[in-house]
Amino acid sequence: MSIVTEAIATPGALKRLADEGVSIWLDDLSRERITSGSLAELVAGGIAVGVTTNPSIFQAAIGSGKGYEEQLADLAVRGVTVDEAVRMMTTADVRAAADILRPVYDASGGRDGRVSIEVDPRLAHDTAATVAEAGQLAWLVDRPNVMIKIPATKAGLPAITEVVGAGISVNVTLIFSLERYREVMAAYLAGLEKARERGADLSTIHSVASFFVSRVDSEIDKRLTALGTEEALGLKGRAALANARLAYEAYEDVFASDRWSALAGGGANKQRPLWASTGVKDPAYKDTLYVDELVAPDTVNTMPEATLNAVADHGEITGDTVTGGYARARADLAALERLGISYDEVVQQLEDEGVAKFEAAWQDLLDAVATSLDSKGVDA
Repeated sequence: MSIVTEAIATPGALKRLADEGVSIWLDDLSRERITSGSLAELVAGGIAVGVTTNPSIFQAAIGSGKGYEEQLADLAVRGVTVDEAVRMMTTADVRAAADILRPVYDASGGRDGRVSIEVDPRLAHDTAATVAEAGQLAWLVDRPNVMIKIPATKAGLPAITEVVGAGISVNVTLIFSLERYREVMAAYLAGLEKARERGADLSTIHSVASFFVSRVDSEIDKRLTALGTEEALGLKGRAALANARLAYEAYEDVFASDRWSALAGGGANKQRPLWASTGVKDPAYKDTLYVDELVAPDTVNTMPEATLNAVADHGEITGDTVTGGYARARADLAALERLGISYDEVVQQLEDEGVAKFEAAWQDLLDAVATSLDSKGVDA
């Protein structure tokens, strides 16, 4: 029996996490996870109340071919393009996961029970194409609990406004900087205002803002190690938490504003912060670091299964570990600047790399599916 299965009977840290106002979402999806009943078990046990996907997750799942053989054969017979085949497979998985999570969606009034699917990462710098793709994905999945993921690039910001304005729930992804995060929240509010203008029911629109965590430490720790001074080494493992905590401070500020109050009066929902990239990459750190230390009300933590298992086994949930740490967080980021590590440079680099990694994963997926279709005697 897995740790997570055992946790259904004795939830421990996972239950405490939920009690603190953190929604636990699973950062993984595959055909096998759906057909085996694994996802249904996590949902039924109250362990995971949402699912996130990204191009890398689908590349790993579909690229292996496991569980997709029958659908690939059908798509090959139909002679579909590689792009269409990939979209048919990914949206089928998301649709099935959305059905599994529908009871959670209904019980939470749409707050949880969500499944996210990302626009084609090759469109990250094309606003009009992102808007069109978001609408197409929402139509293809055709489930009220789907969230369309839009990257927080400069071109993504107006796309967020347009898509939310059309009444589509959005997961904004690849957020690394505090400035960009404020722009994301402003884009969401502008979208709600557009939706209100056309008479939409604001209560049906939900959003999360995926603020990436571990990659910040990975990049900054590398630079601190290169400096090698006692002060530099003492700052390792602190930048990502500082960045995320100050993001939550920004969230509190924006959603206490008069602009927000006017929308809330019309039934609008806050755009919750979602901690993404919460799997620890440095083995020197505790494997539950980015869960234990980012506990705050009205947040989501999306975890790969290994992190979920670790939290269930030995997570230390001691209450809110965010709101009391703003002064320390500012001091930590200021210390990095004094050492010559540019925050603005790092977060822009991480955004660029994040988009590039998803583009590469998507291309790998397209290539793998093209090979599968070709092996079945169809010209892809």
